[in-house]
Amino acid sequence: MARRKQRPEEPAEELSVHELIEGPTQDLTSARAALAARDVAPIEATQDLSALAEDRTQDLSALVDDRTQDLSSAAAAVTSGGAATLTAPYRTGPDGRLRIDLPRLPAPGALYRRALLGALPGTGGRRRPDVPAVELGVSGVTVDPAHLADYDRVCGFRLADRLPATYLHVLGFPLSLRLMTAAEFPIPLTGVVHVANRITVRRPVEAGETVDFRTYAENLRPHERGRQLDVVLVGSVGGEEVWRGVSTYLGRERTAGGGPRRDRGDRPTTPAASAQWRVTPRVGTDYARVSGDHNPIHTSRLGARLFGFPRPIAHGMWSKARCLAALESRLPDSYTVEVAFKLPVPLPFTVAFSAAATGATWDFALHDARQGRPHLVGTVR
Repeated sequence: MARRKQRPEEPAEELSVHELIEGPTQDLTSARAALAARDVAPIEATQDLSALAEDRTQDLSALVDDRTQDLSSAAAAVTSGGAATLTAPYRTGPDGRLRIDLPRLPAPGALYRRALLGALPGTGGRRRPDVPAVELGVSGVTVDPAHLADYDRVCGFRLADRLPATYLHVLGFPLSLRLMTAAEFPIPLTGVVHVANRITVRRPVEAGETVDFRTYAENLRPHERGRQLDVVLVGSVGGEEVWRGVSTYLGRERTAGGGPRRDRGDRPTTPAASAQWRVTPRVGTDYARVSGDHNPIHTSRLGARLFGFPRPIAHGMWSKARCLAALESRLPDSYTVEVAFKLPVPLPFTVAFSAAATGATWDFALHDARQGRPHLVGTVR
C-alpha cells in the first residue's frame, strides 16, 4: 500500500506523549538528589526550607493542612544565598493565604509529567473540596530578548521591546502550573478546559524590566458540566502591580455541578470578517516551544485523541494573542482584554477574524470561516 505523502504543513514526525511534554532539555540530576535527601532526612525546626520550595513533586497540603507540623519556626526562617523563604501561615491581610516564595520558576515539562502520572488509577492524591489557601511567588524574572522575539513572530506581534499583554501570561505560567499540579488542587490538570481569560494591563512593561510574580486560585464554583475556578497571576515591578491575568478553568465531572445552564437560544449573527487566517499544525508546536505549555493535546495526534479530540487543537492563549496582534496599533497604554473560548480550533483550520469599535471599546471574534461557528469572542476596554 502506498504511504500517504506528508503535507508540508504537518509536523515532521509524530513524537511520543512523553517526548512532547518533556519540553526543552534540562538536567534533573540535582532535583532527584534533593528528593532523595528529603526522603531520608527528617524535617526539623532548624532545617533549610529551600528543598520544600524547590521540590516540584511536593504536595501543598503539607504546608497548609498538616496540623501536626510545627510551622512557627518555619514562618520566621529565612535561608541565605537566595534560597526560598516561607512566610507565616497566619499572615495578616484580607486574603489569609499562606505565601510560599520559590527561588526560581518551575520547569513546565516536569509538572506536566507529574500531572499525567497523577491521572493514573490509584496514584492521585487527596483533592481538596475547596481551593488551597496558598499563594506561590517568585521574584526577579527577566526577559530573554531572543525568546520575546520568537514569541512575537509566532503570535504575529511586531518585534519591539514593549511586552505584549499575553507575553506576561507565558512568562509567569510555570508558577500557576505548579499550583495547579499540586495533588490536592480541587480540579485535576488532566482534561481541564481553559474557558476564559481576562488580562488587565496597568501600564506598558518593557523587556528590560524585572518582574515579580505571584499566583493563587479562587472562586471555585459549580458549572453545568462540573466545577470551575479562577487562577490569578499578578505581575509587579518594583512593588507596583503592572499586570494581572485571570484564567478560568473548567474541570469536567460526570456528576453535574448544578451551576447555571448556558442559554441555548439562537446563535448571534456572525460578524463580517476583516481577515482570514490559515492555522497550521506548526502553530501548535511553535506556540508550545515559546510558551513552555507542552500539553500534548496541542502538539500530538496521539495526545489529542487521548483527551477526546480527533486531532490537535490550537492553544487558546495563542488565539487570544493572535487577535491582540491584529489590534496592536489600536491598543492604549492601559486596558483590560477579556475573552471566552467557545470551540477549539482544530489543526489545520481556517478561521475568520472580525473586530468592531464602539467608542473606546473593541469587540472581536474568531469564527469558523465556512460555517460561522464561534471559536473565541473578546472585548478590549
